[in-house]
Order: sequence, then C-alpha cells, then structure tokens
Amino acid sequence: MKYVIIGASAAGINGAENLRSLDKNADITLISKDTDIYSRCILHHYIGGMRDIDGINFVDKDFFEKNNINWIKGREVISLNEKEKTITLDNNEVVSYDKVLIASGSRPFFPPIENINGKENVVGLKSLDDCNKIIEISKKAKNIVVIGAGLIGMDAISGLIHNKNVHANLSLIEMSDRLLPLQLDKEASITYEKKLVEHGVKLFFDSKVTKLNVNPNNPNLINSLSLIDDGRDVELLADLVIVCAGVKPNVEFLENTSIEYNKVGLLFNEKGETNVKDVYGAGDISGNGTIWSVAVKEGIAATSNMAGKTRVMDDFFFAKSTMNFFDIPTLSLGCLHIYEKTEGMIIDSLRERDGVYKKIAHKNGKIYGAIIQGDLSYTGVLTQLIRLNIDISKIKKSIFKIDYSDFFNINSELEFEYKK
Repeated sequence: MKYVIIGASAAGINGAENLRSLDKNADITLISKDTDIYSRCILHHYIGGMRDIDGINFVDKDFFEKNNINWIKGREVISLNEKEKTITLDNNEVVSYDKVLIASGSRPFFPPIENINGKENVVGLKSLDDCNKIIEISKKAKNIVVIGAGLIGMDAISGLIHNKNVHANLSLIEMSDRLLPLQLDKEASITYEKKLVEHGVKLFFDSKVTKLNVNPNNPNLINSLSLIDDGRDVELLADLVIVCAGVKPNVEFLENTSIEYNKVGLLFNEKGETNVKDVYGAGDISGNGTIWSVAVKEGIAATSNMAGKTRVMDDFFFAKSTMNFFDIPTLSLGCLHIYEKTEGMIIDSLRERDGVYKKIAHKNGKIYGAIIQGDLSYTGVLTQLIRLNIDISKIKKSIFKIDYSDFFNINSELEFEYKK
C-alpha cells in the first residue's frame, strides 16, 4: 500500500507515525512546503528568542529514518488528480498514491484593505518563514503594528515584547471590544490587556483599518496605517505590519477535482473521509480553527481508517483553547460569548485570590462552556464533565467545587468509571 500525506504539522506528522505503527511494510511519503518540522503553537517563543529551531521541533531528529518515511520537503502540491491517483508538485514531479491524507493546513488571511498585498513589510504569521521575516524586519523597525488580537495576534505581540532586539513602538488593533474575543470575556481579557499596557503596547479596540499607506520613497513598502478608532480618523506610523486577521485553508490544488470543500475549508466526516474514495482530511485544512491537540487526534483517526482500522473522531470540543501569555495560564472551553445569549443558560462566575478567575455556562444540569484563568487545576474536571455530558443537577455543592469523586468511582479492576 502506498500512502501519501500532504502537510508536516500536527495532523500530518502524527498521522504518518500512526500509519507506520499500523502498517510496518507500507510505502509512506510525506510532502511539505516546509523544510523544517516545528510546532506552530509556540512560534511566539521563536520570535521572542526563547527557543531556536530545535526548541520548536516536536519530533526526534531521526523521526523519518526511524519510521521509514520518505519526506519530500520544500515542495508545494499544485494539483491532485483523484481519478489517476496522482499528485503534481511545483517542480513538476508527479507522485502516485493508493490513499492520501490532505493535511495541508492554512495560511494567513489578508482582509480587503487597500495596499495590504504585495508589500515587503506586511507579513502574516503562520509559518517559520513568516517568523524569520518578522524577526529580520523588526530589528530595525521603529514602529510595529499588529492587526488582530486573536490567538495569532497575541502570539505576535508577545513574541515581539520578549525579543531583546526589538526596540520599536508596538501597537495592537482589534475590531472587537477586547483581546481574544472568541475565547475570553471582558474580565479575563483585561488581565492580559493590563500586561500589554505595562509593556508599552498601545491598544486600539473597536477599531478598523481602512488603508495601508505606501512609502513615497519605496512603493514596495508601507509607512503608516489609516484607521477609524472610536469614530475618529487615526494614522499610525508602521515600519512593519503583522496581519493576524484569520486564516484561509490551503485547498487551491483541489480546484479541478471533485473533492468537496467550501469557503471555510475541506469537508470530511468523523472518520476523516472526504466525498472521494481513498482521499482523507485532517487538521486545520477544515478551516474550523482546529487546535493542536484536535489536529493530532484527527490525523491519527484519519490514518487509522486509511489503514483499515475503524476510528471515529468523537471526543472533541466545539472550541477549546489553552494559552499562557505572560505566565498567566488560561483555558477557554466552548464559546461563552454565544452561550451567554442562549435562553435559559446560567452563567456563574467567581473571582478568587491571586488573580484566579472562573466562569461557567450551564443549563439543565449540563455544562456547555467555561473560562478558567490563573489556576488550571480545575480544568481536568470541567473537561470530563463536558466531554461525558454529565448531569450535575443532582450534585449538591458549588459548581466550582465539583471533583472527580462526585461522578466517578473505582471499579473492581481499580479503574475510574463514570457513575450515573
């Protein structure tokens, strides 16, 4: 059997390793545009100088040799022919397959703003190449602006803050009223906002960039941004602009195929199967903002089914994010900004000592989402309560004091077992 995997991040790498464990004799080829293996979750550590390339690598140096995987690196897939079962690379090399996993991930989305495209000092943040470009330009920059204060935007700004070679004025622009609007409420967001202000970052909320202004001395560069902030026209100087306004799935090479995808991303079921036989998908290619741990599980599930071992993706959350900016750990489960508007939903919150903040959304005895900040020791319990859809209405104690003993017992084989 000849397997091909497109993409060398969480889904692709873990999928390849899983395939080898299931099929010792298979021919496995992994294709990636990247020439290094690295975790995209900690690119801010690379930007900040806390880790080098080896420090963000998440596999052993002999990973490909040990698992007998042919790695075609530094090559981009430009087309796929599902009828002939072939893949064409950007150097016109053609690779055949029996089964293929598409785990090509996503790239930065640049919103339709005048002069945002094609400028040397306007960069996204999704790859190691992006990081290297940011590091190089930021050494001489006097003014740096980050557009977007989601997880990627926070990665960018925190990395710049920690980089000892960066001495620029830093600005962060967000269309919403707070940092991390999809993950956090205002109270949890303010904790991080205060830290950014302490580090001299100028914050712009409820703001919209209307134009990037071209440097009159060099048409390949921009030198400022125009934005509307609180109803006022503002111009910010900028030697470097980092665009963190979302991502786009890397599906262009599927354009002339019958493989189904939409404007969000590739479509695949809980087994990783697409609508075309022997073509599978996993990871951020779905466009669903897939977090690292989910991408890993999706890659393993998809490749298990490729190898004939049925495995279903059934233990994932709609949304789950863990972050630790400025040594303040925070976990977001579910989308509280949606649940807060749901009829009948109860929102309980608790502020404890040492900056610990907890907020839980529940309805009819079932927990739907939560924000935990400062101390994540309770998140294991919460995760299990949500994942197992446990009814907490019969537990007569504070929702913030529920522990494993309230819904688990130990069976005769000394294993934890859910007690209904």
